[in-house]
Amino acid sequence: MDSTSIFRLDGKVAIVTGASSGIGAHLARVLADAGAQVVLAARRQEKLDSVISEIGAAASGFQCDVTKDSDLQALVDFTMNKFNRIDICVNNAGTSDPEPAERESPEKFRSIMAINLESVFVLSQLVGRVMLSAGEGSIVNISSIAGLLASGQIPQASYAASKAAVVNLTRELAAQWARRGVRVNAIAPGWFPTELTHDMFGDPHGQEFIRKRCPMGRTGELQELDGALLLLASAAGSYITGETIVIDGGWTII
Repeated sequence: MDSTSIFRLDGKVAIVTGASSGIGAHLARVLADAGAQVVLAARRQEKLDSVISEIGAAASGFQCDVTKDSDLQALVDFTMNKFNRIDICVNNAGTSDPEPAERESPEKFRSIMAINLESVFVLSQLVGRVMLSAGEGSIVNISSIAGLLASGQIPQASYAASKAAVVNLTRELAAQWARRGVRVNAIAPGWFPTELTHDMFGDPHGQEFIRKRCPMGRTGELQELDGALLLLASAAGSYITGETIVIDGGWTII
């Protein structure tokens, strides 16, 4: 057997949220390239259509607001009606709006938690039921290095709290479902080019901060997330559950 074939996803069906741009769009492409049929979910229909057109026949789209339980149920229903299975779910939808904690309103805090954390639980629960019935499945949650340590220079209490909670939610779901065939893991990216990091990357001071602070002296490239995703989503990671793979150029080791 070709040693790389264990990473293939032929015949598998995946859902990716927040898939109209950035990391979500990239991860959807990676899953499709590995052979999966991918349902891309996002709020912005025009951007979603553009990504789907680029991927081609392996991609389907579903307009979805992850803060609405009814939308997430409809997403799962759409996927099951079309493919009659869900093998992989990538909970990627997220947002950030940095602001000093003393000024951040409770309403804003709750809003960010709803997108970054509550939606992860609700969709994991919905696809988890499908996967548990099938006796197999893989959920990959996208956390962040902000969920592992405080940034200090970037005031983002709600974002940091939500991403830290995703890490332990991942462990808890993994522990509950491990003996029933469903694996739950997370990826915690460092600094990658996305809409959320656009301002940081566009500021020379921000770029210099990253270069000096990161042991590898640079930001990440989106393709550097591919290996972890395929490991966790495929049979190659069949004995891995409850883990958070940090991809940050060494940011969290110092």
